Amino acid sequence: MSGVLVLNASYEPLNIVSVRRAIVLLLKEKAELIEAAETKIRAERAQFDLPLVIRLVTFVPIPRRLPLPLSRRTVLARDLYTCQYCGASPGRNELTLDHIVPRSRGGGTSWENVVTACGPCNRRKGNRTPDEANMRLLSTPSRPRFVAVVMLGEASAHDVWNKYLL
Repeated sequence: MSGVLVLNASYEPLNIVSVRRAIVLLLKEKAELIEAAETKIRAERAQFDLPLVIRLVTFVPIPRRLPLPLSRRTVLARDLYTCQYCGASPGRNELTLDHIVPRSRGGGTSWENVVTACGPCNRRKGNRTPDEANMRLLSTPSRPRFVAVVMLGEASAHDVWNKYLL
């Protein structure tokens, strides 16, 4: 069994928990079922829908100024493990980080200047800006909105989650 996406009362993603923990939250009425799979979980005298997404009944405040580390893992997670130039998803080991404005030209390492790129696109761009290399970015890089999603790693276990994560 895979995890269950937990949403805050405001529908922003908080965490991914086990199915067992999600059912406990539902039984204690601390959460409500938002999305469920067609599969049922059966007990001796009860059966439950297999939860995919639950929402907490009460709002949990999240500090907005959490220092989110800029690392390879967090940038790859932010860009959904896809090249921001060609859209390819070759796998984590085949992806690289690319500075939009190269460091040799004064570009820093910041959320707004670092994107995920596949090897061929990174080599093609080289020590140039995307405009000079005649390459377009698929999305404008920015600091992630939800710290929890980036820290969760690959948060795309179910297609149902996409509408809550993006």
